[in-house]
Amino acid sequence: MALAFNKFRAFAQDIGRKVHNLNSDTIKFALSNTAPANTNAVLADITQITAANGYSSGGSACTGVSYTQVAGTATLAATQPTFTASSGTIGPFQYIVAYNSTASGGPLIGWWDRGGALTLQDTDTYTPTLGASGILTLA
Repeated sequence: MALAFNKFRAFAQDIGRKVHNLNSDTIKFALSNTAPANTNAVLADITQITAANGYSSGGSACTGVSYTQVAGTATLAATQPTFTASSGTIGPFQYIVAYNSTASGGPLIGWWDRGGALTLQDTDTYTPTLGASGILTLA
């Protein structure tokens, strides 16, 4: 099942201030078990899970990032990273947080709530299912 995107308030402001180049900046996903607040602005505002067993602090980068526009609707698409536990567990985590790791401070974009905590056991993998439109759509 696809997860619902939740936008951070600062993201709307950051777009107008040229903080993000969504076509070329590195977008990363960080994992948290603490609910983000829509008033969070940078990665340091997020309580990430402990970096261990295949999860690195700051999360993992998306690949194939593209930002396209058709008839006034823009889409940020990418191949989401796969998280794989090795030599132990990853988590628990419930929230996947997207942020821009190229821009100073790691400005936040948005997050998804899995609806419940997940712990990856050794060798388990998890790839977020974000929906057909990619990471986000601006209409």
